[in-house]
Amino acid sequence: MENLGDAYSNRRWEGRDPRRVVAGATLGGVGALAVVVAILLVTTPLSAVVGATEPHAAEKLGGTLGGLGIPAMFLSVVAVLPSSRREQSGVAVGAVLCLVGIGLFQAAYPYNWTVGEQTLAFETTMAYFIGTCVAFWFVFTAMASFRRRNDPHGTVKLEISHKGETKTVEVSPKEYRRYTQAVRGDGGTTDEVIRELESRIED
Repeated sequence: MENLGDAYSNRRWEGRDPRRVVAGATLGGVGALAVVVAILLVTTPLSAVVGATEPHAAEKLGGTLGGLGIPAMFLSVVAVLPSSRREQSGVAVGAVLCLVGIGLFQAAYPYNWTVGEQTLAFETTMAYFIGTCVAFWFVFTAMASFRRRNDPHGTVKLEISHKGETKTVEVSPKEYRRYTQAVRGDGGTTDEVIRELESRIED
């Protein structure tokens, strides 16, 4: 039986790489700041402060910053929370589609946005919309699975390595708390927990 403490710990951040958590939180903060700055660029004199005084320059810069900020915040969620490779890849694919939309926006706005021989407003909007939907879906699944792992109801499923095989044992929340206390030394011993779980596996 391996990593018993890891199996029964209810500390949410145990085993997480602190550098990844810090990087994810930083990315989320930068993304949120980019969205705030984008709003201020088109609603306040901030555009003149940053030199965006040409016609449509503030809108273009604001749209770009806001467009980058949203997928950055999505990526920060799967970086900070425990998430599967599938969830991380899904958010990354969504972020890439958002970047495609931002690239189209850069090329189209303002002269080929809604007027001109070849308008790209629809293509740009759809690329960004699909990207945000894909990213949001995988962020949602990551958050839902994280909440489910840390808020057990009914039965708790534990994966245990026994005689070279990984098996799943279902225990009640009361048993889960008792095992956790035993592993932490608050009641009972780890050997007792091991024997009890091994007997349930063999049954």
